Amino acid sequence: MKAPVFSNKESGRMHRKNALSGYLFFLPGFLFFILFIIYPLFRNLYYSFFDLRLTDLNRMTFEGLANYTEVLTDRVFWVSIRNVIIYGLISVPGQMVLGFIAAYALHRSIPGSKLFRTLYFIPVITSWVIASLVFKFFFTDQGMFNSLLMMMSLIDKPISWLSEPGKAIAVLALLGIWKGIGWVMVIYLAALQGVPQELYEAASLDGCNGWQKIRYITLPSVRGNTLFIQLMLVIGAFNVFTSFYLITGGGPLHQTEVMLTWMYRKAFVEYDLGYASALSYLFAVIIGCLSMFQFRLNRQH
Repeated sequence: MKAPVFSNKESGRMHRKNALSGYLFFLPGFLFFILFIIYPLFRNLYYSFFDLRLTDLNRMTFEGLANYTEVLTDRVFWVSIRNVIIYGLISVPGQMVLGFIAAYALHRSIPGSKLFRTLYFIPVITSWVIASLVFKFFFTDQGMFNSLLMMMSLIDKPISWLSEPGKAIAVLALLGIWKGIGWVMVIYLAALQGVPQELYEAASLDGCNGWQKIRYITLPSVRGNTLFIQLMLVIGAFNVFTSFYLITGGGPLHQTEVMLTWMYRKAFVEYDLGYASALSYLFAVIIGCLSMFQFRLNRQH
């Protein structure tokens, strides 16, 4: 049976029809992207140059870079950056190390491995709100953790875990680690399944022990996944909000503020949209510079 032969005119008409169909399928997503991502970004940039209050949206006073100057000279802004860095330095390595250990222990088909994989992943799908409230209850002065320590005679009086900034950030980092181990484990599990078993067999014949196999075979083989996990966890640490907002609320005296809680407070508690908009763009610049630094550092290694 011969294939149908179309004239140039008919071929052009079919081409335009197919192109039109493609544009129609593309249009909803494109409009969504423009309306809910691009437009808010430029509108937010516009607001950052004005003195704009949520209580009086009709009054806008152009101030140029005054909002950015105010952010950069604000003590709480630098405190929030310090807290994010401390949180990241604790939670990111903790998630990566414990997630890798869990993945390495469970990547082989051993009895109960599927059950443990599920148990490790449950915190990932647990609501941040629920997890934060449980941790807050657990670490209050009269909470379960202090009760257990007192029952074991390890302390004489309750410890104020959430009232002192250092201890509170450590508790919040512990929550982040608990929530993130399962996600890291899943990424590493997928990577470990792609490592050729012949490499381990050859290493065994050469007399390598378990640690040497991990150091010279496993870790280099999953290096790309490690870089991806590191980048995503660092960005996630800078975007932490729910746990800090619900557990400490930024207190006492803003000593546990992070950038997103401070941005939220300025926008929806103090109603200073101009300041919050400038803060959001400085936040985006910090995340962008940090991501570029990580990419360049990873390329060098």
